[in-house]
Amino acid sequence: MERARPKTPTLETPRLLLLPLTLEDAEQAQPLFAHWEIVRHLASQVPWPFPPDGCHTFYRDTALPAMARGDQWHWSIRTKANPQQMIGSIALVAQPQTPGHRNNRGFWIGQPYQRHGYATEAAVAATDFWFDVLGFPDLTVPKAHANEPSRRISQTTGMTLLRTQIQQFVCGPLPTDIWHLTADQWHQHRPRP
Repeated sequence: MERARPKTPTLETPRLLLLPLTLEDAEQAQPLFAHWEIVRHLASQVPWPFPPDGCHTFYRDTALPAMARGDQWHWSIRTKANPQQMIGSIALVAQPQTPGHRNNRGFWIGQPYQRHGYATEAAVAATDFWFDVLGFPDLTVPKAHANEPSRRISQTTGMTLLRTQIQQFVCGPLPTDIWHLTADQWHQHRPRP
C-alpha cells in the first residue's frame, strides 16, 4: 500500500515565503498572471485570451483538489519583505498529465517581480521538497527552448538536457527542451543560497 504523501507545507528561503495556495490567492494572481508574456510559454491547455475568472477556476477545479488528493503541491510566492503581496506561483506535480509526458515542476513570476532571482530561489526550495520530503528519485521539466530565463534556471539548478522535441504551448508549437534531474545530481550540485 502506498503511503500518504504530505500536504503542502509553508517553505522558506532567505528572501521568500512559499505559502500553500488558497482560493483567496486567485484575486492577487489574476492581474499578475493574465499577460501574454507570462502565459505564452505555458502548456497549451492554458486558455488565451485568459478569462477574467481563470485563476479562480483553475485553483478551485484543478489545483486545490489535486493538493487535497496529495498528488500536487502548489504555493503562492511572496517576499518576506512584503508577505501580503503574491508575486508568483510554483507547483510540483507527481502524476504525468498524459502518457509519456512528464512535467513535474512549473512556476511563474509576475512581470514587476522578474529579474530578481525569485524564480530560482523558489525552484530550489520546491526541488528540495520534491527530493528530500516527497522522496522522488527524479524530476522532469519540459520548457520552451525560446524561454531563455527558464532555461537558465534549469542550468543553474544542475538539470541535464535530455532531448528537444516539438510541443504545444499557448503561443503554438515550439521546440521544447526536456530537462531532467536525479536526486543524486541534486544533492551533489544543489545551488546554495
